[in-house]
Amino acid sequence: MKSSVETLSPTRVRLDIEVEFAELRDHVDAAYKKVATQVNIPGFRKGKVPAAMIDQRVGRGTVIDEAINSALPEFYGKAAREHTVLVVGRPEVDIKEFIDHEKLHFTVEVDVRPEVTLPDFSKITIEVPDAVVTDSNIDEQIDELAKRFGTLTTVERAAKDGDFVTIDLMAKINGEEIDGGKASDISYEVGSNRMIDGLDATLVGLVAGDTKTFNTQLVGQADGETGDVDVAVKVVKERILPEIDDAFAKLASEFDTLAELKADTATRLERLKKMEQGAQARDLLLEKLITDLEIPVPDKLVEDEVNAHLEPEGRLEDAAHRAEVDLEVRTSIKSDFLLDSIVKAESVEVNEMELTEYLVRQSQRYGMAPEQFAQELQKQGQIATLVAEVARSKALAGVLGRITIKDASGTTINLEALRPQAGEAISEEAAE
Repeated sequence: MKSSVETLSPTRVRLDIEVEFAELRDHVDAAYKKVATQVNIPGFRKGKVPAAMIDQRVGRGTVIDEAINSALPEFYGKAAREHTVLVVGRPEVDIKEFIDHEKLHFTVEVDVRPEVTLPDFSKITIEVPDAVVTDSNIDEQIDELAKRFGTLTTVERAAKDGDFVTIDLMAKINGEEIDGGKASDISYEVGSNRMIDGLDATLVGLVAGDTKTFNTQLVGQADGETGDVDVAVKVVKERILPEIDDAFAKLASEFDTLAELKADTATRLERLKKMEQGAQARDLLLEKLITDLEIPVPDKLVEDEVNAHLEPEGRLEDAAHRAEVDLEVRTSIKSDFLLDSIVKAESVEVNEMELTEYLVRQSQRYGMAPEQFAQELQKQGQIATLVAEVARSKALAGVLGRITIKDASGTTINLEALRPQAGEAISEEAAE
């Protein structure tokens, strides 16, 4: 096989491939065997039809077409590896010439990853907001702790935000109950917005024994389909919080006084805020690199991904939404190209421990056991994608350690000092 590559643009190449017939012979033989199992010729069993009879009854051209279709991926792949072509799109094949018993000549045009020129990371400075802990932050954290020790008391009044209600639900479309649309004795916190859109607003003002119907988009139905939901309130309960004082501090923590509890909460929040500075720096660095560097993206690849996103929504002709999705897709692809370039430049490798740690974290997000999550990824052929994600995160973390990070006050931040410590447990909401 002879091959050459021509660069058509920073993101597209043309491979010119010429294959001697001798290299096609195995594919031709396999094609004869396949055709022999598909034709019925009197006097011959399926799969035992001689090649000469197939040529006579079916035509050698049919066999050659089958052989070429089978051979193209093999020789295209071989040529791509020979010229280190990093393919990212679907190839477009053009058969230029085929001379039976002599040669096959074809070309392949395909989108490829662009070459990304990386900067000197040691010369980059990123500024993040100061890590400021307010009294409000501390109070919110203490309030969240107090809720864990609150008690629920049944009340004879209308429900309001923060109350807990016991309710029955029934979802209907055009007056007919939908499959799985009924649920009974659900305990729900009014105002938490954790269930159906419109439920919280409907519950406010209802008392035990009340029923009300509201219209909403139903989960699990066709995109955008709405229905009516009947909600029946059975019980209204108010959460009574403990008095936040020294006695509460002794009950809820290892401290003897509320002042000590607040001081410890402030320390923990400050550390969490500083840890968040590392995440902010990472995001700002990625944003800066994508903005500053020339990272071309194949238009066809973008178009295919945009269409794949819009078609299920039935919004292929929605120009405004298409432009929005196009920008998101381009940014995502640029990010992948950039991070993969860093992985290559930094010679980043992923070890088994790093992969396992990532699997465990991701499985927790989906509420699955790590083994089950890994099995699902393997079924879907996503293990390679997972490895790539870990490598990208590791590569970005590596270059993050080489840039200069300062807060708004001008203080240089040492990321190594911000790594989580054992026992760190502050909610993200409390740090906002």
